[in-house]
Amino acid sequence: MRNLPLLAALAVVAMPLAAHAQRAVTLHVRTAGELAELCGANPREPAADAKINYCHGFAQGVVDVELQKAGDKKPFCMPNPAPSRSATLGMFVEWARNSTANRSEGAVDGLMHFLAERYPCK
Repeated sequence: MRNLPLLAALAVVAMPLAAHAQRAVTLHVRTAGELAELCGANPREPAADAKINYCHGFAQGVVDVELQKAGDKKPFCMPNPAPSRSATLGMFVEWARNSTANRSEGAVDGLMHFLAERYPCK
């Protein structure tokens, strides 16, 4: 009985942790439309931080790999000063949402298509 207050305190602490563990989110994208849905997540919806972080990480990874593969022939050229990643991904969301064809492209191809279209090299 002396441990009852300790057990009650542990239960109060453990309940939110258990609830948090049940909210685990698995994220995976195949199409530009799916990527745009993650990038355009409403910050107030459940798992919005995870969705937006996944989007930013995915996009940065794609850009890094594609620029490395391209060598001297860049697939797109950012202006100077470059817009923020958030601003660019916001434009990507609109681009994907405005066209069924854009939404159905593969996630990597769609993102690169958007960047080449939005930021062509002159």
